[in-house]
Formats: sequence, structure tokens, C-alpha cells
Amino acid sequence: MTKVPVTIITGFLGSGKTTMISNLLRNNRGKRLAVIVNEFGAMGIDGELIRTCCENEEDIVELNNGCLCCTVQEEFLPTMLQLMERKDSIDHIIIETSGLALPKPLLHAFNWPDLKPQITVDAVVTVVDAVGQATGEICNREMVQAQRLSDDSLDHETPIEELFEDQLSCADLVVMTKADLLALHEFDAVKHLVTKQLRDGIKVITANMGVVDPGVLLGIGAAAENDLDNRHSHHEEDHASGHDHHHHDEDIDSFVVDITGTHTPESVIEKCRAVVSAHEVYRIKGFIDVPGKPMRMVLQGVSHRFENYFDRAWKPGEERKTSLVVIGHDLDQAAITAALN
Repeated sequence: MTKVPVTIITGFLGSGKTTMISNLLRNNRGKRLAVIVNEFGAMGIDGELIRTCCENEEDIVELNNGCLCCTVQEEFLPTMLQLMERKDSIDHIIIETSGLALPKPLLHAFNWPDLKPQITVDAVVTVVDAVGQATGEICNREMVQAQRLSDDSLDHETPIEELFEDQLSCADLVVMTKADLLALHEFDAVKHLVTKQLRDGIKVITANMGVVDPGVLLGIGAAAENDLDNRHSHHEEDHASGHDHHHHDEDIDSFVVDITGTHTPESVIEKCRAVVSAHEVYRIKGFIDVPGKPMRMVLQGVSHRFENYFDRAWKPGEERKTSLVVIGHDLDQAAITAALN
């Protein structure tokens, strides 16, 4: 029986996973791709952006009830079995994990008896934000470091840093995004940092604006589900050693803020940057209703870096509003909502 190949796209919040998958869908070279989009938070922004690049709505499945690695039994397995009911119409499955997801629990799930005969993990592709690594913004590291200096008990790796290491240790391919925004010596330093945490022989490539040749991303043939022992995981080691085990996202907050009143994209971004400075925010993303414009604006932010662009016209009958998802650690929702409004 021919197995359906699956590519798992992992990487920290804001690394560029959705942009890369959107480009892959636009340039699929005739491959019939199905996409599972897993987001941390109730508002499905990534799924909405990917849907605009896909001809068949049935090929996009959104899972917004937490990270897949924590909901494998309840969410992932039933979804994969549903896709297998029409596998004759699917050439390849792409899974975009939440930026907070651990890839290894997903790999374990592919050995489930009802899945293993039908599916193989072609590769785990880890996307790395080169700028975020160079500046330390990826984990709001400046704020985390300040907390460590004020509390000796915090002199250890944070769960966020361990998560990033787990995403790298599972990789069969690493794609470094936004490398064009760094000087050559800065990029070389980041690449060296990343390469040290990879298994031998894992390739590192770059992508500008998320463009990667489909022939590079698909068809790696790693059969990653059969290579679990070689993929290091802090998560599994803590559990095996008997340490108190918590979900990696236990202290991570995610909520939606609707911004009312008259505002411009510039004013929204200014308020977002103020929020990032005052709170341990990892990611802000959403849609902006720009007065007088027929198009919907997308806002994407990682730490203090924000980009905004129009993606499509507002649909007839669609509610025009400005809504943002805020993701971070131990956030004061009331204070952030007030600040953004």
C-alpha cells in the first residue's frame, strides 16, 4: 500500500511558517496538498490566510483548541483518519503546528496502529526567524534575562528556550527566514548557533519572503516516525526522570482584542509596540479595518517588529472590524486590552 507523505512544519511563533506554506500552495506544481493548521488561540488567522491560497476549502483543516502535541488523542488522530477516508485525492499532507508545539509527540502519533500503515512523515521542517535569533526577540529574551537577574531561582533555561531546542532537534531540514535583513557576519553567527543543535547531516537553507522550491521541501523521505530515538526532547527527559511535568504552554496566554473607535494602521502598531515593551508578549497578529479602504489589512508582529499589508477585499456581509490575537507569558488581559483601545 502506498503511504501518504506528511510534512510537519514547526518553528517558533512568528518565524514565517504560514508565509512559507502559502507560497507552497501557490506553487504546488500540480500536487494535491491538504493542510492542517494548528493555532494557539481561538481566532484562526493562519488558517484564514492559507485558505486564500487554496482552491478547495475541504483541503484546509483548522484546529484551534491548543497545541496539537497536547491534544494528539482528541484532535490530531481523528482529523488524520478523516483525511485518510479521501486519501486517493491527496498527494501530500502539510501540518503547520502552533509556534508553541513540540514536534516529537506528533511523531509518536504516526506510529498509532490505524495510521502507520497509511502515512509516513516525509520530514520535519523547522522554520527559524534569523532576525529574532540575532536580536534575542524570539523569546522576548531581554525581559526574561532581566527577570533572571532579579531572581536567582530563575537561573536556568526557560520552557520557551527548551521548546526551541526541541523543534531544532527534531528537524530533517531547517529553513532560516528573514536572513536578508541581517549582515553576513550576523547571519553566520546565528547559523552557527542553530547548526550546533542539529543532528549530523541536517541541511540549513534560507528563504526570502517564504519562497522555497517545492522540490526542496517535499520528497525528503526521512520516515521520521521510525527515527524517534535520535531526536532529543527536553519534554520527554523531564517526564522520564520523574520531575514535575507541566504542559509546556501552561503559563502561556492567548486572547483576542477587538479595537474600537477611529484608528490607523500606524496608531495600532504604535500601541502594539507599547504593549510589547510593558508585557512579556511573544506575538501579536490579526486584521485591521482601515477606514475608507475596501481591502482587509493583515498585521503580523514579533516582539517590536511589525509588518502590515492588504491581502484581500472584505467580503459582502463580512463584519469589518479590527481584531488582534495577543500571545505571551502571564499576561494582564485587562491592561493590554485597555492599552490597545
